[in-house]
Amino acid sequence: MNNADLAARVVARDALVRIETDDAYANLVLPPMLERSDLSGRDRRFVTELVYGSTRMRRAVDGALAPHVQREIEPEVRTVLRLGAYQLLYAGVAAHAAVSTTVSLAPKRAQGFVNAVMRRLSEAAPFDDPDAATRLSYPDWVVERLRRDLGEKAALDALEAMNQPPRPHVRDDGYVQDPASGWVAGLVDAEPGHLVADVCAAPGGKATALGHLVRDGLVVAADARAGRVALIADNARSTGTAGTVTPVIADGRTPPFRPGAFDRVLVDAPCSGLGVLHRRPDARWRVEPDAIASLAATARDLIGAAAALVKPGGVLVYSVCTVTSEETVDVGAWAVEHLTEFTALPPPGGPWHPHGRGALLLPQVAGTDGMFVLRLRRA
Repeated sequence: MNNADLAARVVARDALVRIETDDAYANLVLPPMLERSDLSGRDRRFVTELVYGSTRMRRAVDGALAPHVQREIEPEVRTVLRLGAYQLLYAGVAAHAAVSTTVSLAPKRAQGFVNAVMRRLSEAAPFDDPDAATRLSYPDWVVERLRRDLGEKAALDALEAMNQPPRPHVRDDGYVQDPASGWVAGLVDAEPGHLVADVCAAPGGKATALGHLVRDGLVVAADARAGRVALIADNARSTGTAGTVTPVIADGRTPPFRPGAFDRVLVDAPCSGLGVLHRRPDARWRVEPDAIASLAATARDLIGAAAALVKPGGVLVYSVCTVTSEETVDVGAWAVEHLTEFTALPPPGGPWHPHGRGALLLPQVAGTDGMFVLRLRRA
């Protein structure tokens, strides 16, 4: 093991300790740590895999470690063992390297214990046929919710797909965006000269995509938080859409815009994010089951307020990066029932498939985020 290999693992360990003990977010804590390091690009990618993978597969790793850990251990030692077990079980690191580097990362007082656990793990057969939630490393409630809402095979395939690292996709303007989000922006059907409202626009991916489409029109990109609106402005400048995207601080539930003023309105609502767990490694451990009903209620409020902004003949689009029925088909059914001046448009074709009055894109279908979209036209 050379110094660069150890240095990379030290950064990974320190990031994981912060995630574990400070409840930090992986996508927020890791980038600045990498920037401060002297690691090569290859080593930075390796650290990212170790941190995101260890966080994502935490339950499966704990299940594999459990037969070899017969006592309570302090958080730092558990974090080191998780990092070592992930390298051994999922990252393709040779057993001798996984064991020796893990021992080197442990506090001196625990190195003998860590060495014994890692050696037993490296020599053990795979642990016996664990349940799906443990094997796939999700909370029980997430697995059961998706089984209920999608069916057994589709649910397990989606969960398996979201254990794979996301594939980066860079737009022509340099913005990194999952194809599913780009497809949603396209389904808004914005045209040159249109006035478009994106009422939950941060960080600005869909708003800037729409900014390219309207040309001499305008996209009003709103968010309730000033810091997030600043992020939209930064992304508009970097993508060359500052002339067609106007960031605005506004709450989408009480939008300060003239009724009937917009040709197109997009509600990309806050949601549980259960369709994008591959890119948010710690989200599966943070989302609570009770939050889904609250998020669905917020979506209904946003849609109800946004509907008033759409001019006659205009289009309202609702999208969420989740796959739960409560946030997708149920919200869609509510919208169709309560927005009596609106008619649901036909769902888009493949890779989307009809889902209630809208369309669902599962993460295993095209290797993208999981996404739901509903399009309504005002009479």
